[in-house]
Amino acid sequence: MTSEKLRELYSARPFQRFIIHLADGRGIPVPHPEWMMFVPGTRLVHVAQRDSRVNIIDVMLVTDVELTPDSKTKGQKQRAAGSA
Repeated sequence: MTSEKLRELYSARPFQRFIIHLADGRGIPVPHPEWMMFVPGTRLVHVAQRDSRVNIIDVMLVTDVELTPDSKTKGQKQRAAGSA
C-alpha cells in the first residue's frame, strides 16, 4: 500500500469508513477522518481507537485497506489493494 493511496482514502469526500489491514494480521478501523493523523516527514500514521488507545502504523506494513459498508453499499465490501 502506498502512502499516497492511503491519503486518497483518508481525504475522500464524502468520507467512507475503512479498515487498515497490517502484515501481522491486525485490522485497524478508521471510522472518521478526525481519528487518523499522518505524521509529517515520516511514513507513520496514528489512528485513535474508541477505548483511548492509539495505533502507530508504518504505512509500509499495510497490506490492504477494506472499505466498510455504509447505507449506499448495502453490505457490499470493497477493497482498495496496493503494493507495500
